[in-house]
Amino acid sequence: MGIISLLVQVNQQYYKIICELLLFIAKFIPLRQWAYDELHSPKYQKFTTDKLPVIKKFEKQDYLFLIEYYLWRYKKTIKPVVRRGECLISPKTVCPRCGATHEYIYDNNGGKGQLRCKVCEFKFAVGDYNAKSLVLLCPYCSRSLSPKKDRKCFTVHKCVNLKCSFYLYNVQKLPNDLPDNERYKYKLHYLYREFSINFFDMDIRKLPSWATSFKFRKNSEHIVGLCLTYNVNLGLSLRKTAQALKDIHNINISHQMVANYAKTAAVLIKPFVDSFDYKPSNNLAADETYIKIKGLKGYVWLIMDTVSRSILGYNVSQSRDVGSCILAMRLAFDKFVTFPNKLLTFVADGYSVYQLAAQQFFLKNNWNFNVTQVIGLTNDDAVSKEFRPFKQKIERLNRTFKFSYRHTCGYNSPDGADLSVVLWVAYYNFLRPHELHYSKRPLNIVPDFQLADNMPAKWQILIKLGQSAIAYTNIVR
Repeated sequence: MGIISLLVQVNQQYYKIICELLLFIAKFIPLRQWAYDELHSPKYQKFTTDKLPVIKKFEKQDYLFLIEYYLWRYKKTIKPVVRRGECLISPKTVCPRCGATHEYIYDNNGGKGQLRCKVCEFKFAVGDYNAKSLVLLCPYCSRSLSPKKDRKCFTVHKCVNLKCSFYLYNVQKLPNDLPDNERYKYKLHYLYREFSINFFDMDIRKLPSWATSFKFRKNSEHIVGLCLTYNVNLGLSLRKTAQALKDIHNINISHQMVANYAKTAAVLIKPFVDSFDYKPSNNLAADETYIKIKGLKGYVWLIMDTVSRSILGYNVSQSRDVGSCILAMRLAFDKFVTFPNKLLTFVADGYSVYQLAAQQFFLKNNWNFNVTQVIGLTNDDAVSKEFRPFKQKIERLNRTFKFSYRHTCGYNSPDGADLSVVLWVAYYNFLRPHELHYSKRPLNIVPDFQLADNMPAKWQILIKLGQSAIAYTNIVR
């Protein structure tokens, strides 16, 4: 009994110490800032994406009808404005919304240029007024957004209201010792990017005019299959592929001919790769990686199904902008028969273009889905801990692509980079034995491959299937 009572006293002392430590932590250590310290810092706000603005449509009305309706509804008549002094409004002035004459228009801000219609309560400026079909309003204070910057493919709109709740909240988060001349380094006002290019009208499956046949003048289809096997499957360069064909098969072919075969095969295989029924799940992961195009930095966007491991969307671009991200996401979302909307789990890193692309899909197609951002390399928050496996799969896919890309030392043209990625995606999805199936079969089964007993024959079948997809597309159009 003496030992048990001693242990109870020790446990009580430890309990008091733990309570004191918890009280100290609660008072002096802000636990909420541990998980998202960078995200809550004002200097990182410029990398975040604000929610969509309120879109107000400009609709034409008839002031005579409004006067009659007001009389019927409220039993009162809208009388013309009673002037108490000299009228400075031109007799030619009419309301751009309802067409009311100048008798129903009065000065709204003491001669500073703003007029107001008494019939429809519409405010407009003195002089010529070009009515906009859409007016963008701040979702926090309902003020009109002002265009501030014109970029290559979008216009930045800004809420300049100093009493906006969004602005006041961000001002409170600024450091207390921050000088006024350094406030520009932080994002304080609400911003919205209005894109001037419609990325949804672009044909993501456009083919060149010469990509309808595959004619051989000197070599056979088997030699083309050998070229693709050595170049894509084994990762040999063009010159090493030509040397291997000469040393192993006694086939004398130039490295430029190997490049021509690969280019034509990529164009023909692409329609089959893009139109194949992958039966995608609702779990997708996206990421971008670096490549070299003409010695300059380029980017490859990859979107994969984390369940089947198939690559659903891809794109090669010379800039890391939202347009390239949208094109890759369009190619991936076209695989869905019915878009899952909120059921879709889309995992990406902290780059803001994925959030901007999701906003554009909601505006254009009314597709509502959330982008889950896994930030950093460690699981410092619950979101990263739950979705880290999705991010690891897409990062592993990037390393697999870089292994096949390394022998090229970069690409000579954007078209060459695009077609090379198409061949690699076709190899990864249909020819490469994957560890998911214990390296016994590829990710997707093509029934026609049962007629092929070697890899060059499978490449020939892929080319024929691509030609069939091109012919079917032309018939549908």
